[in-house]
Amino acid sequence: MKLDDALVNVVRLGFDTAPFIYFIERHPKYVDVMREVIRRIDSGAIASYGSALTLTEVLTKPKRVGDAKLESEYRDLLLHSRGFTLLPIGAVIAEQAADLRARYTLKTPDALQIAAALSAGCEAIMTNDTDLRRVNELRVLVLDEIEL
Repeated sequence: MKLDDALVNVVRLGFDTAPFIYFIERHPKYVDVMREVIRRIDSGAIASYGSALTLTEVLTKPKRVGDAKLESEYRDLLLHSRGFTLLPIGAVIAEQAADLRARYTLKTPDALQIAAALSAGCEAIMTNDTDLRRVNELRVLVLDEIEL
């Protein structure tokens, strides 16, 4: 699927963690698509959202190996990017995540990411996890299936 087709009628886009890892660590298969998505977010064409869980997930490896530069790149992207909002996980999102886990047999992190996206009114979530397709409340955009 072409990126333009994937993003039709998407003005609020939620994110799972993997797309940010692919972008920051310049994964050869995904970096070009992610670069274009980030460009659209930066231009204001799309508002984007993720949960605070994303920060936990992306910082774990750099902290483990002592890579302060990589930590800084992730913080800059997630905490200081125009058009991107990192949402706290409070009681409302946690309860919605529990509902999603119960209905779709999701893992807790996946349920929290989707609940955060839904709380922000996202029409879609970008991921590379095909298991999330079980969720009906928003469109699930799988990076493996998107090209420029």
